Formats: sequence, structure tokens, C-alpha cells
Amino acid sequence: MKKFESLGLSPGLVESVELLGFETPTPIQEKAIPILLKGSQDFVGLAQTGTGKTAAFGLPLLELADDTSRDTQALILAPTRELTLQITSDLENFSEKFKRFNITAVYGGASIGEQIRKVKRGAQIIVATPGRLIDLIDRKAISLATIKYVILDEADEMLNMGFKEDLDKILSFTPETKTTWLFSATMPREVRAIMKNYMTDPYELTVGEQNKGNVNIEHRYVLVQEREKYMALKRILDFTPEIFGLIFCRTRIDTQRVAEMLMKDGYNADSLHGDLTQQQRDRVMMKFRNRSLQILVATDVAARGIDVEDITHVIHMNMPDEMEFYTHRSGRTARAGKKGISIALVSRGEQSRLKQIEKSLKSPVKRMLVPTGQEVCQKQLLALMHKVREVKINEEEMEALLPAVYEELNHLTKQEIIKRFASLEFNRFLDYYRNAVDLNVEGSKGKDGGDSRYVTGTRFFINLGKMDGLDKSQMLEVIDEFAGLEKKDIGKIDLKGAYSFFEVEKGLEDKVVKGFQGIEYQGRPVRVEITGPGGDKPDRDDRPKKRSYSSAPHSYGGGYSKRKKEGHKSEGYKKKRW
Repeated sequence: MKKFESLGLSPGLVESVELLGFETPTPIQEKAIPILLKGSQDFVGLAQTGTGKTAAFGLPLLELADDTSRDTQALILAPTRELTLQITSDLENFSEKFKRFNITAVYGGASIGEQIRKVKRGAQIIVATPGRLIDLIDRKAISLATIKYVILDEADEMLNMGFKEDLDKILSFTPETKTTWLFSATMPREVRAIMKNYMTDPYELTVGEQNKGNVNIEHRYVLVQEREKYMALKRILDFTPEIFGLIFCRTRIDTQRVAEMLMKDGYNADSLHGDLTQQQRDRVMMKFRNRSLQILVATDVAARGIDVEDITHVIHMNMPDEMEFYTHRSGRTARAGKKGISIALVSRGEQSRLKQIEKSLKSPVKRMLVPTGQEVCQKQLLALMHKVREVKINEEEMEALLPAVYEELNHLTKQEIIKRFASLEFNRFLDYYRNAVDLNVEGSKGKDGGDSRYVTGTRFFINLGKMDGLDKSQMLEVIDEFAGLEKKDIGKIDLKGAYSFFEVEKGLEDKVVKGFQGIEYQGRPVRVEITGPGGDKPDRDDRPKKRSYSSAPHSYGGGYSKRKKEGHKSEGYKKKRW
């Protein structure tokens, strides 16, 4: 693989980049940098967010700019304050071992007087949001007459945010001889218009497929009632103790409400939206960047341009109004080649938008189930035990304190100490989730009454159902136990009266079929077979007599293997339950 030094950059730039921990250029950097270093042709780069576009244009710009001149030579326009500050910081870091530039950030919410003073001191490179730059132009506090390079970063975002008129006005003040570089994740009609009006025969570079999401992002959705979305969100957060995530809401009011509810419920969360002052925004973003804040709840507009490393999850409380917003939201995770997860909380009324997202991503969005209370408790307990195992012990300071502790606990066995410690730390989860209900709901109906549109695994028929005294969670236990699968391998379950349908991950078909061989229920063989999304109805001979199940226990105890069920007795059952 290529190194930065092979792209034509000066040794000082290469050294700065390597000191920052970057050794191998990303695809957009590898392909764009040699072209941009020529400095003579307009350029259009299409690549998803998180692919390293800042370095792709920043390194060539620093190479071409003249640090001995006080003229303003380059203008970088970005959609948000956060992205403006991020670009400014990156450029300063890139040039640390190379040239000394005056790089000035111009954005709203900060002292305009201080920004004017920095510009007048000789800013060779200006990084700006369109609105604040217009203010400086109107005040005649800035001149763009000496601009040689204009970079439009996240051009589609700026146009989505309504900056078209501002861009037209700003570009009208720049020389016709300038070179324009445009970077965008998508290519809507408005971006094409910018190219046509302000660029001459641009070199077009596309990295990856247009409108296709980052392949390192795992796209999932849960189907829940609208009124139960917050409960589902808490289940997902509790099931993912190590989450470092962004939660997106459609409105400022919802963003503030969800953040306040999370904080009240003990989560390390805060909000980011347009009603915050710049000081409040800076405080929240600083906490999120240094990971002292675990969960950030944001609106689409406020979160545009956020570039924070190692975000593990993006959660959509509502489906966005524009499908391109979904791509931009999800693109906040899985940056710089890392993996991430995007989870949409979808109500019945929002299901149709999944099809649009799948078309945009050119890949399916797979359904996941909201974890049960028991699954959450188990995950939290294991996370606690992991912390116990990994904790660093200060042997020297603890040595004098431990004899009294040993004396206090010497009558307890190792197992009793573990159980008591776990209970002390864990009882609140047990109390909260003791009677937790299933939050998952049925999807849109196919021919068999199931959610056939979004079947992504292999669909099976089984001749057991509600008449056997089974609910969904019990059926999940049955499939889990006899097929030898993990719950994550089991997808949609459509529970009927005398039969049901369920999905499993592709490649596990043989395991399911073999696992159910020889299994009997009430003296009747259990039949499992692969079926299509429309699923054939069972033969009448497979349907159990109604009287056989009238006294079946309501709950399935679980934990019984095919062998252990030998001799298991329960009222309404014959000698062998299975």
C-alpha cells in the first residue's frame, strides 16, 4: 500500500502527518492529492463522510500556499461551526513541521471583532461558515480579491441547509482565475448547478459508489410502538454498556426532551441543538470529544460536521425527513476505516421509509429485536464482571487495608462473595427489568400475515404456535435450545395459532433442521422446514387438536434440553413434554 511520501508531498508535511499517527492514505487521499498538487484544475471529489476528505484537500493546499505572503490565498467553506473548527485544527496540525501559516476560523456565535482582527493581521487561509463570512463581507472587513483556491467542503450539506444564495454571493467576490475544489458525499441537482456556474471542466473523482453508505456500518432497525420508543432506546443503551453514541431526533424540542429524560434516568447524556449558545455548544462538544460524555442527543442541523473519533453507535429516534440525512447521520460512526452500528427506531407508520433507505444504501437494513429484560440483565452482569476482572489493583496501598476485609468475609465461600457483590451492584437492573414487557411489534403484513418485505434470513415453518401455550419469547427459547443457536442468529418470529414462522441467519439451515429431528410435543412430531416469504399453510394433519392444549402451562420455563426433558411432568402434559 502507498505511503504519504509517495504522493508528492514535502518531507515536512509527511512528518507532520505521521506524527499524528497516519501512515497509509485513505482511497480519497491517495487518488486526490496527486491531482490537487498540480493546483491548476477545478476538482470535484465524491466520497462518504469519514473517509479523510480534510487531509485530501488540506495537505495539497498547505503545499501550494505561500507562507511568506500576508495575502489571503485560500478560502474553505464548511456548513457548521463544528466542522469549521475541526478543519482549522487539522490544518494547523498538518503544518506543524512544515510552514507557519495564519489559519483563521470565521463562524457565528463567537466574537466577530476578534475574528476581524485575526483576518486583518494577515490570514493566508480562512475557514468559514457562509453566514458569518457574509457578515464580514458586508462590513467590508475582508477582501477575497487575492483568493487563489476555494474549497467547498460538504457542499451537499451547505445546500441542504439553505446556503445557496450565500454561496452565490461569496463566490461572486472571488477572482475568476481562482481554482475551485468541491467535496461532497452526494451529488444532488443543486451541487451540479454549482459545478456548472462556478467551475471550468473540473476533474471528477468518485471513491466508492454514489449514495452508497459506508460498508463498515452495520445497518439495523427495531420495530416498536411510537409511544414506546424511549423505553426501547433505554433497552438498547442498557444492552450496550460500552456505547459511545449519537442519538438523532427530528426537532429541537424532542432532542432536549430525550436528553433530559436520559439524564434524569442516570445516563451520561447531553443535548446539542440550535437553541444553545456557542459557549454551551463548545462545552458539550468538548465533553463529547474527550469522552467524558457518553451519549449525545442532537438534531440533524446541529450535528452536521461533527467529526469525533470512535463513535460506536448512531441511533435514530425518528426516521429523517430526507433520506440523504440518514446517510449523513450514519456516517458519524465507522470513520477512518473503523466499524460502527446504525440503529433506527421505527414505528409502523415509518416502515415505508425503510425501502427508501435500502434503495439509497443499495443493501438491506436488517431487523433486530429490542432486547428482553432478561437479556439486558445478563449483558449488564457480564459487563460488571468484566470490569472486576480487568480492574487495576494498587497492591501497595491496598495491602494494609485488606486484612480487615478478609476477616469480615472469611465465613463466606468464593461463590457467595461473587453472588453478594453482584447483587449489591446489580439489584437496580433486576428490579427495573423484573416484569419487562416485549416491546417488539408486528411489521406490515405479507400473505401469511408476516413482515415479508424485510425478510433477510432463511424463513422456516414450524408446526407449533399459540395453541401450544407459547408466546414469542418462549418460541425464541425453543428455537434457541433445540437448534443450538444464539439469540442474535434468530430474526423475525410470526406466531400463529397452530403453527408459526421464524427466520434464522443464512448458512444455519442445516443446524436448525438437524436440531429439531426426533423432537415430539404432546406425542406429536415437531415439523420444521424451509419456506418462502409467503409461507405455505400447514397441512390439516399437522394441526393439533384444540383440547390437547387447553390446560398447557402459560409460560415456558426454558433450560430443558432434549435429554433433560425426559420425565418432566406438568399438569396438562403427557409424561414427555418434548
